[in-house]
Formats: sequence, structure tokens, C-alpha cells
Amino acid sequence: MPRPPSPSIPEKEFVYGALKQSLRLDGRAMLEMRTPTLTFGPELGWVECALGKTRVLAQVDGKMVKPPPERPLEGLLSIHSELSSMASNEFEPGRPSDQEVTITRMLDKVLRRSDALDKESLCVLAGQRVWHIRLTIHVLSDSGNMLDCACLAGIVALRHFRRPEVEVVGDEVTIHHPAERAPVALALHHTPFCLTFAFFPDTGTPLLLDPTHLEETLSAGLLSVALNAQRELCVVQKAGGVPLAPADVLAIMDVAVGKARELDKVVERALQEDWKGRHVEVR
Repeated sequence: MPRPPSPSIPEKEFVYGALKQSLRLDGRAMLEMRTPTLTFGPELGWVECALGKTRVLAQVDGKMVKPPPERPLEGLLSIHSELSSMASNEFEPGRPSDQEVTITRMLDKVLRRSDALDKESLCVLAGQRVWHIRLTIHVLSDSGNMLDCACLAGIVALRHFRRPEVEVVGDEVTIHHPAERAPVALALHHTPFCLTFAFFPDTGTPLLLDPTHLEETLSAGLLSVALNAQRELCVVQKAGGVPLAPADVLAIMDVAVGKARELDKVVERALQEDWKGRHVEVR
């Protein structure tokens, strides 16, 4: 599949000149995010997140499995991401790009290795039965900053999902249908959010938040920060690019804390509005 042409020289000069004057093509401020839009499906754990024209679908399901012998008291969380040519013609089916590998690893760090999900709460019968929670990420459209959109969709899907109620009598495990007993929410320790900043070769150009596809292409590097609304830092990732001064990194952290609190309010509001229209008992 042919790759899209790179930006032309006049286009690069125009964008660089505008950014140096703190002007962006979509009219946003340098540290302004696109407003996230969360859409919930008919099933619990089905969430579509949109940042501008970037759209990501997250789906959560669960099944009961036997735990690995080295961790008999913990459930499992697996994350699978799929970047197909539907999202952009830059992606080829069956051949993961560097960007896909980076996003998959970052999702694993932010959602699984940060212990956002309480894995011990997924244990049903020690050493015999635990819940295996599977999070699947589908990128529907890439218009820049897929990572932040995928992380937001993933954590909201985990908060929206409900697993069936389980009853244990001796060694016998009974899984109750949601029509018989209200399903149970997953136990989450915290809600991490990922925020990506782009920086440019010219030191006179300020950093910007939530880059578009063109801004990502022209940037000299990206810095991704994952943290929650309680100011707890989970992950910091900078994949190459020009060096950043310590003062710039600290300034980025201050901005990220404020944006994480804003996102936390957006997520809480969206979940509450969705639950008002559902006939499911919340536990």
C-alpha cells in the first residue's frame, strides 16, 4: 500500500513559523487538548473515545481461567491493540509498525504495570479459578495522538465493565447470569491518564500538548506522561528526539497534573450520565 507523501517544504515552513508564534492550525492554544468525546455501547465495557478526528474503540471481556502457578492468588489482565489500514494507510496488516509497538508497550505500562487494576480481587478460588480480563483496542481513525486516545478509551472501558457475580461453595464455582444477580465492577486502585507533548528542533518553538498528525510528523520528539488526578506519576516516556532541559520537564509535569484532573472530571461525568440510562444495579 503506498504511503502518504511527506509534508512539502512550504508546508513545513508555514507550520514551523506559525508554531514559533504560538499559533496552531486548528486554532487551539499550545497547551490545549482537543475535547474528548466518550460514547458507550449497549454492552458494558464497550467504549469509543474521540479526540478530534482520532477515534479509538475499546472493548473489555472476561473469562475464568486457571492462574499461573507462580501467582495463584492473582487474576490476569491482557491488552491487545490493533492498528489496521482502516485507521491510516500508513499501517499494513500483518506487519506491526514501530508506532504500533510503541503504543502497545505504553498501554501495557500505563494500564497493567501501574497496577491500576487490583488483580487480587479477580481471584475466585486460590490456585484454581481466577478472572482473565482482556482489553482490546481498535484504532478506527488516526488524526494524531493515538496513544492518549487509546489510554483514555482503555481505562474508561475498564471502569465501565462489569463482571458476572460468582458464588463459591466448597470447590464448586457458580457464575450467575447478569439477569439473576447484578454484575460486579472491577476494583481499580487509581485511574491513570496519558498526556503527550511534542517538541520541535528550534528551541524558540514552545512545547505543545495533544499534537495532530501533521504536528507529530514535523516534531523532533514526543514526551508522554502518565499520571492520575492524585498527582501520582506512573510512566514517563521520551522516545529519542532533541534533549529537554530539566526546567521544561518540570513545567510539563505541572501542566499534566492540571489536565489529568480535568480528564478525571470528564470521565466521572460521562460514566454517571451513562449509568442513569441503564437498569443495572451498581455495586
